[in-house]
Amino acid sequence: MEHDVTLIATVAMGVLAALVCGFVARRIGLPVIVGYLVGGMLVGPSTPGFTADDHAAVQLGEFGVIFMMFGVGLHFSLRDLASVKHVAVPGALLQMGLSTALGWVIAHEVWGWSVGASLVLGLAMSIASTVVLLRGLADRGMLNTSGGRTAVGWLILEDLATVAILVLLPAIVGDPTTDGGSDIGEIAGALAKAAGFIALVLVVGVRVLPWVLVRVARTRSRELFLLAVFSLAASTAYVAYELFGVSFALGAFLAGVVMGGTGIHHQIEAEVLPFRDLFAVLFFVSVGMAVDIGVIVDHLDKVILLAVLVVVGKTVITLGLAFIMPRSGRDLVVVAAGLSQIGEFSFIVGQAGLALDLIDLDQYAIILAAAVLSIMVNPVMFNLIPTIEQRLLRLPFVGTRMRQSEPGITITDDTLQDHVVVVGYGRVGHQTVRVLRELDSPLLIVDLAAPNVEEAEADGLLALFGDASNSNILNHAGLNRAKALVVTLPSQTAAELVVTAAHDLAPDLAIIARAGTLNGVRRLHELGARHVINPELEGGLEIVRHALFELEYPMSQLQPYVDAIRREAYQGRLDGDKSTPESALALDQLLTAVRGVDIAWHTVPGNSPLAGSTLGASQLRRKTGASVVAIMHDGQVVANPSPATLLGDGDLLGLIGTSDELVEVETLLRGTAPAQT
Repeated sequence: MEHDVTLIATVAMGVLAALVCGFVARRIGLPVIVGYLVGGMLVGPSTPGFTADDHAAVQLGEFGVIFMMFGVGLHFSLRDLASVKHVAVPGALLQMGLSTALGWVIAHEVWGWSVGASLVLGLAMSIASTVVLLRGLADRGMLNTSGGRTAVGWLILEDLATVAILVLLPAIVGDPTTDGGSDIGEIAGALAKAAGFIALVLVVGVRVLPWVLVRVARTRSRELFLLAVFSLAASTAYVAYELFGVSFALGAFLAGVVMGGTGIHHQIEAEVLPFRDLFAVLFFVSVGMAVDIGVIVDHLDKVILLAVLVVVGKTVITLGLAFIMPRSGRDLVVVAAGLSQIGEFSFIVGQAGLALDLIDLDQYAIILAAAVLSIMVNPVMFNLIPTIEQRLLRLPFVGTRMRQSEPGITITDDTLQDHVVVVGYGRVGHQTVRVLRELDSPLLIVDLAAPNVEEAEADGLLALFGDASNSNILNHAGLNRAKALVVTLPSQTAAELVVTAAHDLAPDLAIIARAGTLNGVRRLHELGARHVINPELEGGLEIVRHALFELEYPMSQLQPYVDAIRREAYQGRLDGDKSTPESALALDQLLTAVRGVDIAWHTVPGNSPLAGSTLGASQLRRKTGASVVAIMHDGQVVANPSPATLLGDGDLLGLIGTSDELVEVETLLRGTAPAQT
């Protein structure tokens, strides 16, 4: 009999299409989400060839929603939100409200959509993609900056708002056959059910779920632990939907919040991450399958207008908040760039609208197509951050308040002379500054993260807040009077921008830069850095040096070998030379030096017959064949000791010889006459 392989075919072909299209998208510099959506279109009913089962894809996509929201709950942190609450909370609420209103007005008044459909479009337009935002910040080294942290806090609030939207939307819209809302009783009933479920999870679940996970973890079975996490997340989401009438998303989110509060949340994340990513891919594929390409072509004007509203409209709204919160103007520029797109949570809201018959497939396709366009344009928005920031600074009210709120000093032309400018006050920056301070070098710290600038000032250092890749900031740092510039930023892209700007301003300045990758060494040299260091390579070489030393390789040959590796690792990145003749020769010399010869340290015991005698009188070389090349006495090392050197109790003798000769030395030191050779 034939087997029904519909589900297998849907998963296999859907994932394959996502892989191919995601790979192509990544190669041309687009987010992989775009590739996944296109892959879904290719296996959907609107394109020729294989057509996946849409019902199976939708249910697999629901798993994607469950585990994406579970991940949001797992990472949810009130501490992160509280650290930027004065900006993120009012800013996110205002931005979402205004964006929703803008989308509603366009859809209802201009396009003639129903109230419910317009509401869904407005809500979908107000929520940015977590994946796209975090990727954009990380790629530009901005994740840990003040603006990056504000954007992440903003995102946390949007995630919470998504959960609330999915809970309240069915009650707010009421009967989908009418063009109005529902009564207060239905909304109150929905809120009561949601509150009951939340109370159950936070009161009972907070005790039961961690209890189960800890005991499963104690079995030391990775399979059982993974099964426990998977089943608890999925079953909590199912109970929320089946028994309380709320969304899968709310159940999964609360399960994540509860598990995130346990002491094993890092292991939970490590185990669930691959499944979350896989089901997220299937979710995007299912979204792409629902798109009718013909509808997009027929409504191309609406798609373009909605994309412009998302990219430009949301940016203008967010930047407009600078007039209300001018002290956060710089952070809002980063937030505006990062949130000028919509993605996975907008798709989830759109699917909720489909399920409630608030929008049809044509309207959903318009939202999806606009989302794809906004994601494609988002990298350009990040590149415009410096330009937008400069425009804000020129505004009389906003610019003045932004400058007044900046931490750090204002450098005058004669404040510093022959100083060292250190860009970045992170871990590497701290170590660099500590050494330079001990040498009494005048220092100036430049950092884009306000907490780092404040910390530097608290440490008694001169500090300047700002983006060092901006030539105006570097002008304030007095590069033309500085002795050196040290760039300690971990991001290769950020380091390249700083080196480029600094070299243009002060071509003769000594620039020492940290390379994020070995491949970036050559690029930084080309841009004007005089010395480039890759921390991973240097750390690896130190490990090699210490390991070989403990294996008793001769130091005289060990250091040249390590130096040869270092030179070739850097030089090979500069001239493209892939051969390693110098290190190969050094390695051969190192191995030759120890072939058949051992180096060892032996202690002169207190009862040794050699204690108190001179090295010459001990006749150690004549009796054993080994040579004493060094003696350590009271912490002082004497190299190539003379025959008149006294041997004392506890002295360490550095000897070189064969294994047999060194054994005879040990015997002689203990007082037993060695065999004569």
